[in-house]
Amino acid sequence: MFQSSHSVPFQSKGYYGWYIVGIAALGIFFSGPGQTYSVSVFIDAYIREFGWGRSEVSSIYSVATLAAGLCMFFVGRFIDRFGQRNMLVAVSLLLGFACLWNSLVGNLVMLFIGFFLLRILGQGSMTLIPNTLVPQWFIVKRGKALSYMAIGGFASSAFFPVVNAWLLNEYGWRFSWLVWGAILIVLVAPLMLFFVRNKPEDIGLLPDNYVKSTSLKDDEKTNEIEEENWSLQEAMKTKAFWLILFCVSIPAIINTGITFHLISIFKWNDLSPGMAAVVLSLMALIGFPITLVAGRVLDRVKVNYVLAGIFLGEIIFMVFLLTTNTTMTAILFGVLWGISGGFERIALNYVWASYYGRESLGSIKGTATTVMVIGSAFGPLPFGYAFDFFHGYTEILVASTVLPLLGFTCAVIARKPNKQDLVMKG
Repeated sequence: MFQSSHSVPFQSKGYYGWYIVGIAALGIFFSGPGQTYSVSVFIDAYIREFGWGRSEVSSIYSVATLAAGLCMFFVGRFIDRFGQRNMLVAVSLLLGFACLWNSLVGNLVMLFIGFFLLRILGQGSMTLIPNTLVPQWFIVKRGKALSYMAIGGFASSAFFPVVNAWLLNEYGWRFSWLVWGAILIVLVAPLMLFFVRNKPEDIGLLPDNYVKSTSLKDDEKTNEIEEENWSLQEAMKTKAFWLILFCVSIPAIINTGITFHLISIFKWNDLSPGMAAVVLSLMALIGFPITLVAGRVLDRVKVNYVLAGIFLGEIIFMVFLLTTNTTMTAILFGVLWGISGGFERIALNYVWASYYGRESLGSIKGTATTVMVIGSAFGPLPFGYAFDFFHGYTEILVASTVLPLLGFTCAVIARKPNKQDLVMKG
């Protein structure tokens, strides 16, 4: 692997952590080739060219996603062992080769391998690693930094579907995959190698730039930025770990279920598929500025209270969806969903470093990512079965509010653990 660098690639008057936020946002952006909003553009082209059934392709994609999710635990371990810099370079290269593989797909076995590689390297690793990198550089301003990093995700979801559709129409799906493979290998991987540094201590700084920006004495500086570091094994002995892990699974289940069936839900409420597309776009537009607000809120309010608020928001927009049968109510639903999603995107990344420190963040957040991806894989199923049985969505939407209600309770209970208490219990 590449040697850890103990110097910055260029001199700057500003804190290098903010450059890390920028390169992390770029990493999130280039997770795009492995995200559903990007891959979905190619599905109809596969079906037309090879004559595969839509259910075949969908099932392969779901199984590949589930398999990738189960492997994310190991990716987290690799982050802790090899560092974010090595992992970002390696994953950028591997995701590039995965794109090249997808340009060669000719049968269902190759398609499954291609989907699996895209999901574990793009949707999984290329989002997990930046979300463990930025918290290494910030403690006091962690929420603000994560909110800026989230810009990469919003830009990616807006950019890739449009560009993929253009590439597909102009040059075909095989060439489209070649383009992303070349960009990742030739451009993204070298940028990660050049810019990324694992943590501020590697270059003689402290998180939040306390070395330069405060007038505190040395011992006071250390106390101000000190946080407890837990191993995964230690974290798993705390009640908060399991409560927050359950909290992480709920938005994955609810949001994926609603998103996957939104066109059908709107049709059931006499709304057009076009209105469903408008709501999805509106949710992203509202979510972007909300993440900037959420980051600042999280720097001032206990994260478990913010999580509790998110679950109350989920209950509200799910109940509101039951009565969404006009253009105006659909727009209001999109706004409510976007507000909840904006806070959720930051809070679920913020909580692990806040509770368990930076040292084993890869392993801890890798476990959370595994749970999240598994939840997203199973999320659409209960909505589909409920519709087949009840011929509507009232029952499943009402029943599903139990999950955020439980999440609210867990979040309130899940106070930040204290290592001293764990030692006393031991």
